[in-house]
Amino acid sequence: MKKLLFLYSFLLMWQSDLLSQTQEYFPDPDPQIQQRLEDWQDLKFGLLMHWGPYSQWGIVESWSICPEDLSWATGARKSGKGDTYQAYLDEYEKLQTTFNPEKFAPEKWAAAAREAGMKYVVFTTKHHDGFCMFDTKYSDYKITDPKTPFAANPRSNVTREIFDAFRKEGFWTGAYFSKPDWHSDYYWWKKFPPVDRNCNYSIPKHPEQWARFVEYTHNQIDELVSDYGRLDILWLDGGWVRTKTEEEVRSELSDVYEGSRWARNPQSQDIDMPALVREVREKQPGLIVVDRAVPGPHQNYLTPEQHIPETGLPYPWETCMTMAQSWSYVPNDVYKPTDKLIENLVDIVSKGGNFLLNIGPGPDGALDPVAYDRLAAIGEWMKVNGEAIYQTRMYRVYGEGEQIRFTQSKSGDTVYVFFFEYPEQPVLLKNSTFQPDMHMQLLGNKAKVKFSPKENGVEITLPPADKVKGAYVWVLKIEKEK
Repeated sequence: MKKLLFLYSFLLMWQSDLLSQTQEYFPDPDPQIQQRLEDWQDLKFGLLMHWGPYSQWGIVESWSICPEDLSWATGARKSGKGDTYQAYLDEYEKLQTTFNPEKFAPEKWAAAAREAGMKYVVFTTKHHDGFCMFDTKYSDYKITDPKTPFAANPRSNVTREIFDAFRKEGFWTGAYFSKPDWHSDYYWWKKFPPVDRNCNYSIPKHPEQWARFVEYTHNQIDELVSDYGRLDILWLDGGWVRTKTEEEVRSELSDVYEGSRWARNPQSQDIDMPALVREVREKQPGLIVVDRAVPGPHQNYLTPEQHIPETGLPYPWETCMTMAQSWSYVPNDVYKPTDKLIENLVDIVSKGGNFLLNIGPGPDGALDPVAYDRLAAIGEWMKVNGEAIYQTRMYRVYGEGEQIRFTQSKSGDTVYVFFFEYPEQPVLLKNSTFQPDMHMQLLGNKAKVKFSPKENGVEITLPPADKVKGAYVWVLKIEKEK
């Protein structure tokens, strides 16, 4: 399973890298949205959470029911949960009847995220499998339905509980919502077998069925923006649900015949995004909308997945990445070490992006103790060095070599230099201009920093390592003398 999850992550990283290099960005012309994006870029660090009944099996979220020849999907289906695809799907959907996360305590999640220095949360209200983690009126495939044991719990509407808990800690809140819905008869119509991730019927032949799906999608998103308090981000996934030209569909069909695509039924899937965005912003003015992987004005920022663009991107962006190996809970998953997580945060921020770090809660509603340990360690580092992260912008270069990164204050008066390895010897910074009135200080330390001009930069001599506090990444603050 670990090898399959790794391959899944690798393929997504490759795809995301390709998209991040080739996608065109269309700025939203609304000044209010532009300002909200500017404010969002000040936050830098957020929490993403994938959670649902699938956590009981400890498998990849949703994808095991996708009838494509995908290693991470077919591999999960070989786990003895049904001899045929349909038998597996039936067993998968029965997970609703045993989902009872009695240790659910979102206040604990929010407090740990706050201590880690996170500033916003994006919660998966519905993934591709269609199971709703909120109290929708339009489906009984939800956590609040009587078939779900946790429905008897007074906190069963977990989306409301999570948003309320994080808002109390000062967080921005974001709703992840899957545009495709593999449980809905309006998307995977039971009149036909599903063949891939796409809608399983011909939309031109059955426009009335598609119209029902569009209405269903708008209605569910309307519930989220109407009944769950202030929302800051609507994070839409499933980018294959989008309008496509006939030429695009023909191109995808050609790719299918050549064996270079997984999908077998590509077609235009127009859910009327312009109307949807108008509707949600009537109730949530200034809402940032992220129609992932769909170039156009409704993708307010881009979201490279499991990957940090080599030199950053010239528009608002956010790397979404797992703290462990999988997006959803997997028993005994391997978590990235603290130093790697902090280095990733610094690398992303130095290149002008935000870092959305994913943790998958377990079937009982608790986070892995390792996740809490990582959050606490990141928080200790952020307490000392957070000023070099929050409300900063990309310097004229993002770094020098593999071990040095830069950020700067929005005013440009202060530059921060990050060292991934503590330099025992003098360091030449080629991209820092010498000024006689500069002041340099290692954050969290009073030890003196020596510097002198050189023909091609500034030479920095830091105090001996045994005289310096800190760990993981060290930050040098450079500013003019006040």
